[in-house]
Amino acid sequence: MSDTPYIFDVSGAANFEQLVIQNSFHKPVLVDFWAEWCAPCKALMPLLAKITEEFRGELLLAKVDCDAEQDIVMRFGIRSLPTVVLFKDGQPVDGFAGAQPESAIREMLKPHVAEPAPLAADPLETAQALFAEERFGEAEALLKQVLTENNENGAALILYARCLAERGELGEAEAVLNAVKGDEHKQALAGAKAQLTFLRQASSLPDGAELKSRLAQNPDDDEASYQLAVQQLARQQYEAALDGLLKLFVRNRSFQEGLPHKTLLQVFDLLGNDHPLVTLYRRKLYQAIY
Repeated sequence: MSDTPYIFDVSGAANFEQLVIQNSFHKPVLVDFWAEWCAPCKALMPLLAKITEEFRGELLLAKVDCDAEQDIVMRFGIRSLPTVVLFKDGQPVDGFAGAQPESAIREMLKPHVAEPAPLAADPLETAQALFAEERFGEAEALLKQVLTENNENGAALILYARCLAERGELGEAEAVLNAVKGDEHKQALAGAKAQLTFLRQASSLPDGAELKSRLAQNPDDDEASYQLAVQQLARQQYEAALDGLLKLFVRNRSFQEGLPHKTLLQVFDLLGNDHPLVTLYRRKLYQAIY
């Protein structure tokens, strides 16, 4: 399995339908039909991966092991390896058989795949902007390039971990955060660890609709109020979560040994001191305390 979100293995007809056919309605999907015994396949695969990564999310690459996926091979009449087929809007639109030079592959893609937007001078700033726009896959691919040049870049590591967390790779995200050295990014690191905590907590809680139903029946259900705030934090609904936590703190500040207050402070770390919501809710919290 690849460690980039744009490249993935396909296993089974249902998986092919989801990862290739359905994805192709959003982005073109290049399907690489290969086999372990095929030397030209192994030569072509890293070239396809390189091209895919350079498109930064405008192109996806699906890999089909033909020895394991005979049903898919028969469905598309694959007779020689390697064979590469480009899918768009649910249909094969182009492709080639046999190893091809990079220039020929790019020429084949040109009519079908949009060129990615040019990068800003500072790729880390670009990744931060992409993350803010919730374009997590694009941010992650760019951060990998930054970390290739300097794998101790604390700001890039933290943002990369947050991208991993957004696609559910919580253990891997935690490992990346543990690799951050020094105190230079102390607040950002605390915020990223808080987000991991919220995502882990949310995975074991009732969903938001159930919690809202409980609160409609009993607005003073402190447990439901706190759990809903955690679900909102996991989904980056920060204003709603902060409002709910503050109301819970005012109503019952001793709930679970002051957990609403502690969580509010975690959210402040997560968002950073300059965030307008932090400025607003710090003031409201101060007023509630004093």
